[in-house]
Amino acid sequence: MLESAYESCLAFELNRRGLAVQRQLELPVVFQGHQVDAGYRLDLLVEDVVIVELKAVDEIAPIHKAQLLSYLKLSKKPVGLLINFNVRLLKDGITRLAN
Repeated sequence: MLESAYESCLAFELNRRGLAVQRQLELPVVFQGHQVDAGYRLDLLVEDVVIVELKAVDEIAPIHKAQLLSYLKLSKKPVGLLINFNVRLLKDGITRLAN
């Protein structure tokens, strides 16, 4: 499946469990005092605390972790989950990163 399908399903399930979820949230960058659109979008922001970045790739590459770490720093959020759905057991596809 595409990442967008996993995103829809995960957002639905989290909402069903009573959690506030924002999807495809723009993450602006401030440069020299001006807000610029760098094209950054969070896949999911859960309870305004946890960034969830979703992948469906053969393996997580360093760039995927760097992407989530950048999002954490720019947003000043404390924790993020990098979830790769292209694994046999989902627990093996979850990586937790902290800011």
